[in-house]
Amino acid sequence: MATIAMNGVVGSGIFALPAVAIAQAGYFSPWLFILCGVLILTVALSLARAASFFDTTGGPIVYTTHAFGRFVGFQTGLLIYVSRVAAIAASANLIVSYAVPFWAPLSSGFPRTIAISSYIALATVLNAAGVRAGMTAVYAISILKLVPLLLLILVGLPEVEWGLVTSADGLEPEPLGRTMLVLLYAFIGFEFSLINAGETRNARSEIPRALVTTVVAIAICYALIQLVAVSVGPDLGNSDRPLVDLASRLMGPLGALALGLGVIFSIGGGSLTSLLTAPRLTFALSRDGTLPAWFGVVNDRTNVPVNSILFCGAFSMVLALGQHFIWLATLSTFVRLLTYALCIASLPFIERSVPEQAGQFRLPGRLLIPIAAFVFTLWLLGQSTGQHLLIAGLIVALGAIIFWFCTRSR
Repeated sequence: MATIAMNGVVGSGIFALPAVAIAQAGYFSPWLFILCGVLILTVALSLARAASFFDTTGGPIVYTTHAFGRFVGFQTGLLIYVSRVAAIAASANLIVSYAVPFWAPLSSGFPRTIAISSYIALATVLNAAGVRAGMTAVYAISILKLVPLLLLILVGLPEVEWGLVTSADGLEPEPLGRTMLVLLYAFIGFEFSLINAGETRNARSEIPRALVTTVVAIAICYALIQLVAVSVGPDLGNSDRPLVDLASRLMGPLGALALGLGVIFSIGGGSLTSLLTAPRLTFALSRDGTLPAWFGVVNDRTNVPVNSILFCGAFSMVLALGQHFIWLATLSTFVRLLTYALCIASLPFIERSVPEQAGQFRLPGRLLIPIAAFVFTLWLLGQSTGQHLLIAGLIVALGAIIFWFCTRSR
């Protein structure tokens, strides 16, 4: 469970966003990662509390369905699905961008299109081959992806400019909110460990523990990486490969190569986790009768929802070829924040209607942390662009039509 949570979070974001943070905030940028960590921890604690009431598969869909009904639950699942597909597309763009120094034509045109398409196709086929193949790759990548990041921290910590970081000027509320909205992309994804609750032993206690531990550990790791990045490379704000450039300065060509391999494993692990879990959403919604039955078709040999996996791969490919990394990352974060807000809003209804059990995860101050998380989430949603609001509205409208058609026909 912790492996799924960690792989869901540590993906493409941390390899691209240090440059964005440096460009927007300079020596104040490590504090932005700490602020993002605090915010996402309040959300994780709120979702952990909701998770402690249930041991059924579905996660956020279960919480919002219980509180607000089947239609809102369906829309929650659809929004999570779109955000995850956008994350897969963003990862595909970034991994090809990191490969440009090895072969310059990958920067644009037909070679880039082929590389992005091939990467997503390979990840899709691997997941369509069966859960065991996908999870074996995820477990192996979980180890390989973290080693270069930890090495970067250990080598770079002696170079940290503590005085410049501690005395750095902060940002005004508006640029602070816009920057945090982008940086939160590096933290989202932990909620996917909630979806498989029905397949987890002692889910009411194990899932909250895995959730909180994962978010705290990742927030600390990200803040340390940014400390090193801004201290050693305050000029990396325009870099397309900030951590590889940082590794090159700290450890030379071999360090850059190791970090480059870390990028491949990290982004690959995130994509494999997404393509392992996201199609289960459309499969579950089909099983519940709110998506067409086509999404619920299971392969007789591998026992996986093959149609849902293939559709997820195709949808990811379309988005990846149509947009760039930052746009996709911001869209994924914005849509995910909508689902967080819905889950947090469902918690008071769950508290009143579901009996507590022994050993259940509890929050100090009862609803104080969820209220803070809800307010912070709404504030960040307000920093988004009208384009992302329009896209979210179109998703909800399309979802309403699909929901009406499927439930009426069944």
